Amino acid sequence: MDAAGRRRLEVITASTPTDGNPRMNIESTVEPVAPAGARPRTTSTRTRPTNPLLMGCGIAAGPLFLAAGVIQGLTREGFDFTRNAISQLSLGDLGWIQVMNFVVCGMLIIAGAVGLRRALQDGPGTTWAPPLVTVFGASFLVSAVFVADPGAGFPVGTSDGPTTLSTHGAVHMAGGMIGYLALCAAFIALARRFSAQGRRGWALASRIVPVVVVAGFVGSAASVLLFFTGAALGLVWLSATIARLATTTSSRR
Repeated sequence: MDAAGRRRLEVITASTPTDGNPRMNIESTVEPVAPAGARPRTTSTRTRPTNPLLMGCGIAAGPLFLAAGVIQGLTREGFDFTRNAISQLSLGDLGWIQVMNFVVCGMLIIAGAVGLRRALQDGPGTTWAPPLVTVFGASFLVSAVFVADPGAGFPVGTSDGPTTLSTHGAVHMAGGMIGYLALCAAFIALARRFSAQGRRGWALASRIVPVVVVAGFVGSAASVLLFFTGAALGLVWLSATIARLATTTSSRR
């Protein structure tokens, strides 16, 4: 044993060579020892740290969007939740508030998708869920640029009858439809992850919510409230899902 802190372990075995004369063979193994006062070295697998701020952005996006929309809907003159879509709040003198609501929440959802990617790291849902959530967030930005068409008496002075679908109105509708379909696909991808974790309730709900969201879109022609209910459920479940995954991944570390 030397002063530099190296320990020698000698294993002595006896063997008999072919010439018949016994000899002693010495096999030595040297194991390094950390110097006094040094921290022991451990072997660990590097993982990308989960950013709680990014996950928090994704969690906050849905409730923030819905709260801002409901408050506007209750205070804007001529707006009726039974007749008007929440996207129509982007119209009129105060429409900039809803436009900013789309922009802010879209950015929060995209940030949440980045946090989700870091949290998942591997396993079911890792490949598809984060980019699909990103598409959903991007659809909010599209809705901010291409606002909905006026109709059903809003803004005040608009005809109650059917209106012609404009180009920007068509892009708004297409963007929203693509975004929510992407969100539904993300839920289905995450349902596989919950199943693998043994969380059957979360897995089942992540398969049921997309059905309700799509049903809301299909039934929007008959009732705007059906559309609002499906869209709101999708936003709330996204927040709940990210919160659950954030808790699960942080508890493993």
